Amino acid sequence: MSKPTPISGFPEWTPDQRMIEQYVLDRIRSTFERYGFAPLETRAVEPLDQLLRKGETSKEVYLLRRLQADVDGPAGDDALGLHFDLTVPFARYVLENAGKLQFPFRRYQIQKVWRGERPQEGRYREFLQADIDIVDRDTLAPHHEAEMPLVIGDALRSLPIPPVRIQVNNRKICEGFYRGLGLTDPEAALRAVDKLDKIGPVRVAELLIAAAGATEAQAKAVLALAEISAPDASFADAVNALGVSHPLLDEGVAELVQVMQTAAEHAPGLCVADLRIARGLDYYTGTVYETQLVGYERFGSICSGGRYDNLASAGAVAFPGVGISIGVTRLLGLLFGAGALTISRQVPTCVVVAVASEAQRAGSNRVAETLRARGISTEVAPSAAKFGKQIRYAERRGIPYVWFPGADEDEVKDIRTGAQVPARAEVWEPPAADLRPMVS
Repeated sequence: MSKPTPISGFPEWTPDQRMIEQYVLDRIRSTFERYGFAPLETRAVEPLDQLLRKGETSKEVYLLRRLQADVDGPAGDDALGLHFDLTVPFARYVLENAGKLQFPFRRYQIQKVWRGERPQEGRYREFLQADIDIVDRDTLAPHHEAEMPLVIGDALRSLPIPPVRIQVNNRKICEGFYRGLGLTDPEAALRAVDKLDKIGPVRVAELLIAAAGATEAQAKAVLALAEISAPDASFADAVNALGVSHPLLDEGVAELVQVMQTAAEHAPGLCVADLRIARGLDYYTGTVYETQLVGYERFGSICSGGRYDNLASAGAVAFPGVGISIGVTRLLGLLFGAGALTISRQVPTCVVVAVASEAQRAGSNRVAETLRARGISTEVAPSAAKFGKQIRYAERRGIPYVWFPGADEDEVKDIRTGAQVPARAEVWEPPAADLRPMVS
């Protein structure tokens, strides 16, 4: 068999990277649960009509198709696709289970998603997301939109990563401003503004004229709104100074002011009001979020989301929600690529129990069982080689301790310092810093 060729965009971490990922997920999960979010997992596939009904996603959806599928047969598996985010399947889940849920319903979801986009640094075709959403029946209080960045700020601050900055906007500000200008296709204008960082203001202005029907003066005003940025609620004064009025604009400004005031009170410096943030998915209707990792801004957002009012509805009953998602694989990929995350050892093992001879392996196994029962990760040496070789086996893997069973008394050796002391498996404890691999 020839050497396999890697498939780009489908990352496979090394064991030490995987341990870092598990550490990150545990911290994120713990933060979500402290805020009262309950765990949920949905299926990997959704009907194509659901996946394609919101936003510019048709080019990114992976189809699910059997090798021997009948392309002319009735719709079945051929009408399914892998989900490209966790918000669309969550909205579907809420509709299917509304009678069993208590509202407002708070859930977190950590799963893989798939997008058929061009792989590049920090962008993958299969990746892990960590989502939180709050959804309610008929109405959702705007204070939930102010809560989202606080949760994410706590989750990301618990990790050994650079600081983050959450950029916040409100789609009502943009849509109300565009309507106040006289633009009749605000969605097209939003999609154009969402490309600012990629193509720049000159080309966005051209796109506004060509795709959104804007005049040169209207395109200039749209770009002026997108230039507004403030670390506090003072952005509202800059919006008012542009001289455009519309009820939806006023509503959006008031909601974003509440978000910024809440953030300033509970997490100063975490959020910035940035009116160029639009988000490319059409289902967002209110506050939207993007998060930049300080020092890695050129790679774009590592955590994003927003308010949606119309994604989940059944007849006259609607389930508005707000959510935000951490791109876990994206975040880790960037930091791994920069060598910015390390772990103290390559394996979870804290102790290797030496084996004096194969005839005495059962005794070494009993020591290992006692240590494991007390929560100490332990393995038994793979062979009864000379003790020097067994110590080198531990050294190569970063395992800090080697245990030597004795006829009368056991001893444990810290192979980093050379210190060797008597020990009993029933009571011995390693220092807390050695019990598990440390991520830094």
